Amino acid sequence: MKLRSHLPWVALGLAALLLTACTQEQQNKIGRSIQNWTGTNGVLEVYAGDKLVRRFLKIDKMSTALGTDDKSPRAYRYGYGVLDENLNMQADPGEKRVYFEISDYTNAVFFENPH
Repeated sequence: MKLRSHLPWVALGLAALLLTACTQEQQNKIGRSIQNWTGTNGVLEVYAGDKLVRRFLKIDKMSTALGTDDKSPRAYRYGYGVLDENLNMQADPGEKRVYFEISDYTNAVFFENPH
């Protein structure tokens, strides 16, 4: 009976031990997969110089494109979000959920919506 009550703590300890044995990049991938699975309320802002030109709301995740044959990361990210046409930080009626792609060279900021 005592072993059963300690089993969750033993499992948690083993998971922590395995995580510390991973490289930093492996830990980052694990963190991203957990975040992608749980979802976020992300916002992506795209700038032309210092001027905000596009904003996407309610992004649950952004993914890095991988090559079909070589599985190498490509120089762009993609995802789905509500295009905030009037840039008021709200998904208004009529503003649609759209697919988007941004290059690694795009001036953009991705953050969790604070509201």
